[in-house]
Amino acid sequence: MNKSALITGITGQDGAYLAKLLLEKGYRVYGFVARRGSDMRWRLREEGVESAVNYVEGDLMDLSSLVRAMETSKADEVYNLGAQSFVGTSWQQPVLTAQVSGVGAINVLEAVRIVNSAAHFYQASTSEMFGLIQAEMQDETTPFYPRSPYGVAKLMAHWATVNYRESFGLHASSGILFNHESPLRGVEFVTRKVTHAAASIKLGLQKELRLGNIDARRDWGFAGDYVEAMWLMLQQSKADDYVVATGITTTVRDMCKIAFDHLGLNYEDHVVIDQKFFRPAEVDVLLGNPAKAKAKLGWAPKTSLEQLITMMVDADMRRLQAHAA
Repeated sequence: MNKSALITGITGQDGAYLAKLLLEKGYRVYGFVARRGSDMRWRLREEGVESAVNYVEGDLMDLSSLVRAMETSKADEVYNLGAQSFVGTSWQQPVLTAQVSGVGAINVLEAVRIVNSAAHFYQASTSEMFGLIQAEMQDETTPFYPRSPYGVAKLMAHWATVNYRESFGLHASSGILFNHESPLRGVEFVTRKVTHAAASIKLGLQKELRLGNIDARRDWGFAGDYVEAMWLMLQQSKADDYVVATGITTTVRDMCKIAFDHLGLNYEDHVVIDQKFFRPAEVDVLLGNPAKAKAKLGWAPKTSLEQLITMMVDADMRRLQAHAA
């Protein structure tokens, strides 16, 4: 295979796993990155692909840099994973979230349309668009009702993708991904916050874990599985939108139990409920129906929640022990 792929958000969790997958398939991989002071490439380094990626500097808010990135990469496939991706932050930074996650996606679509309208485009949509759920199990036909500025911005990007597909004939697909985690997740996300805290408590580095609504239910899968679905969408003859999920919902409480049990700890001895971590508008339950992805893409998750959480706990234990050494 001699294809070229351009990935925005390549320094994030999904970007690192997707870059590795595409490199293994023989792609030339280009990463669209903004200049930042801190080390943003540690995930790519952990996956052993940092030096194999070609980097193109730019910003999602700068259409000209996206056009240049398309010209430089000669991309056959474009994966827009770039966003302000933390739901909690979106209430404090709603305008930035709208610009980066919403308008930024339109900028990428415009760059594709201008430079190479034959390129296949992927938009990272999200289950947060469902928000106040209108059906017990959400699929591609479930009405959207976002409950955060993040969900609203992502919905804008999602409908823009549909619009560019229908208006300009772009091969533009959206993956409506439910929560997907990994050892590469940032510690601001609840799953990684839990696994990192469990490891820290086991090693005597902290005593408690402060959380908000631990009875919220989510459909959690492994990011490494989910990037395969992204790739499969762009291999189809016709673009479409797909829910990517496990079809199993679990509470934050049960997820805590799995993490702490793995280390021989009782989560009830360490978890403290803190009202400041409750969201202004909570999404109580998310449960995806991946039947379409299974039928049309041949995709199914391979990693159970128990395998995922123990993998994350073990990774955090290794990191903390290495840091202490």
